[in-house]
Amino acid sequence: MSLTRKRRRLYIVLAALLVFGGATALVLTALDENLDHFRSPKDLIAEPPAPERGIRLGGLVEEGSVERSADGLTVNFRVTDLTESVSVTYVGILPDLFREGQGVITLGNMRADGTFAAREVLAKHDENYMPREVVDALKASGNWRHGEELSQ
Repeated sequence: MSLTRKRRRLYIVLAALLVFGGATALVLTALDENLDHFRSPKDLIAEPPAPERGIRLGGLVEEGSVERSADGLTVNFRVTDLTESVSVTYVGILPDLFREGQGVITLGNMRADGTFAAREVLAKHDENYMPREVVDALKASGNWRHGEELSQ
């Protein structure tokens, strides 16, 4: 039984589509697992992610919440959207622009005890700029006041 040229070509095209579809599914699955999804403190408290899920937590550094440990590298602080706040632990050197009342985005994972373990902290670069995700989260919570000092 010999295959006609047309049928052979059809099988090759179908096999190529199957391989391409499988490769695409694997890439999309890997990308989804490695993406850090943005969450505000309110979103994080409402729907806590799995501990292995990487997320970006954004908001303002809560006034009076920054505590530095004796080792000089571990910092505990709270990130707030002026509605809810989440405790954050970070080990490392903070950006020069990090301070209370300023916008930050932290990348990390939520621990089982409800503390956010940050592996990276990003701070805004001046008083007129705030990361878009943080502005959107503050607007959604009804606490956005453009041009005013944001504090609780």
